[in-house]
Amino acid sequence: MSGEKPQKSGDLGIESDKQLRRALSKFDLLYLSLGGIIGSGWLFGALYTATYAGGSAILSWIIAGILVLFIGLAYSELGSAIPKTGGIVRYPHYTHGGVAGYIITWTYFLSAASVPAIEAVASVTYLASLVPSLTVNGVLTPLGILVAYLFLVFFFFLNYLGVNILGKVTQGAGWWKLVIPTITVAILLIFFFHPVNFTLGGGFFPSASNVVAGSSGIYGLSAVLYAIPTTGVIFSYLGFRQAVEYGGEGRNPRKDIPFALIGSLLIAIVLYTLLQVAFIGAINWSSLTATIGNKTVPVTPGNWTELSYSSLPSGPFYQIFNLAAPLVFVSLLFSGWAYILLLDAVVSPSGTGWIYTGTSTRTLYGFASNGYLPGPFLKLGKTKVPVISLIAATIVAAIFMLPFPSWQSLVSFISSATVFTYIMGGIGLETLRRTAPEMNRPFKLPLSKIIAPIATLAAGLIVYWSGFAVLFYVVSGIFLGLALFFGYYAYKMMGINKGLSIVLGLINLVVTLVDALYLYNATNALRAANNLGFGVYLVVMIAMVAVDLVVLNVLAKGSSAKTEIKASYWLLAYIFIIMIISYFGGFGLNPVIPFPEDTIVAAIVTLAVHYGAVLSGFKTQAIQDILEETREAP
Repeated sequence: MSGEKPQKSGDLGIESDKQLRRALSKFDLLYLSLGGIIGSGWLFGALYTATYAGGSAILSWIIAGILVLFIGLAYSELGSAIPKTGGIVRYPHYTHGGVAGYIITWTYFLSAASVPAIEAVASVTYLASLVPSLTVNGVLTPLGILVAYLFLVFFFFLNYLGVNILGKVTQGAGWWKLVIPTITVAILLIFFFHPVNFTLGGGFFPSASNVVAGSSGIYGLSAVLYAIPTTGVIFSYLGFRQAVEYGGEGRNPRKDIPFALIGSLLIAIVLYTLLQVAFIGAINWSSLTATIGNKTVPVTPGNWTELSYSSLPSGPFYQIFNLAAPLVFVSLLFSGWAYILLLDAVVSPSGTGWIYTGTSTRTLYGFASNGYLPGPFLKLGKTKVPVISLIAATIVAAIFMLPFPSWQSLVSFISSATVFTYIMGGIGLETLRRTAPEMNRPFKLPLSKIIAPIATLAAGLIVYWSGFAVLFYVVSGIFLGLALFFGYYAYKMMGINKGLSIVLGLINLVVTLVDALYLYNATNALRAANNLGFGVYLVVMIAMVAVDLVVLNVLAKGSSAKTEIKASYWLLAYIFIIMIISYFGGFGLNPVIPFPEDTIVAAIVTLAVHYGAVLSGFKTQAIQDILEETREAP
């Protein structure tokens, strides 16, 4: 059986990029990033972070903000040098070719496509304070899911109207999204602040018996770090990327993208830290009851875990105002502001939802630009929006609503999947400095030799801190995506025989599903160690990937195919190594390596991978296309 003739593997989106409407101003890009950051995170993140870390939860926001800022600095140079719509999924393809690029692109899509569903769920969950039939125990009812779908339809039509209208609506909503949390912080600090709350439950770092993660042996500083990817902290910061994703539609993106990325993150760090301080200080323990089993009991002051069983999860800040009005003369103010918060519970998540609908659209556009999806996904509609990609993104978001109809159940997976792809920020920056030194860089990051590996390290550690259970889902999702890789890219762009490629993709799909289900059952739903089960799972997955690589090396055609395959080895090795460290580390099922020694090991591995990845990068056909396009530009 003869193989398919490989197609050109460069940047397939260059011509459609030229047709995009360049309408976004500096502040449009800033508010797209800020609007992506300030969504459901501010409504729910403070509560869930407090249940994991108590008073020390404020450290989670500060540490995470600084880590993400390093990642943002790396993308500031990349976005300025190559302002492309869907840029974050295109950069890995530019630096390491189709195999590593596909893995990163697919992982990023898993996260971006589900955020509109998260934000729709968050809005409906908050509205359940007024319409209780929308949720049961924090999970959407059929009526709640229907209302959430109506939000997704709204997100679709706003995006379809075009980027110019989207930018202006987002900027207007952005002012609202800044003002409401700021006033909320001011009211809580002035009227409700109780400093003693920060040391309840055993001190600033609560004892294990008083925090959610304590049941898994995670408390103290470990809980602070564990909370970063698992309670909505990192999820809340991740929206900074929007300026990069919409960069190809900016008026002056080479100058405006760094301004939008760095500015939005600095604002967010200050705002989220103050929100956490205000929330913890405003908790009126005496007014809270918890429903545990069939019993309703008063919440024990300092038992942060019990907050999860109180009325707070239905709308944390709304309930804070409802339950904590100590002064008669301001009770009307508090009651009125509670309803303002309910209105904001629609505006803030919805703003993030429609932004991410556009982001997932541009991610699919980037998929097609890299050659991972057919050309129709590059097709622009009458409003200069990738219309096929927009329809597909909305359908995928609707599907994500079904298995995870609860805000917190989605956050851990999405945060870790997204941050996993961010390891390419620092790697991409340093790789392009090496392979394309002649590239025009309007924003050239100083101290890049230091900042780039720190950015990679930040992303790697955040993923590691998410714990083995979450990483298991991320890795399983990554390898499930190999079915699409072989179903299209391997035969279209690498010349593998079509029938063989499709069969190999189906084998990957079945093996991944069966192996993942095996480990899930062997570990009692990822709750108990089973070293033999983990070993079997690991051997099967490594064997599957090894067979894939052998087939690609033997049958792939084209001058750069072998180089692309070789440039992916570091990424595949990192996936398996970080899984092993995670399983045996302080956040895993068999914590042989305790915290913080496990974090040190993960850090060393991540830094080694950074430098290995930089050395494996090469001057791809796609980056040559970009350089040629730049030389031809007037």
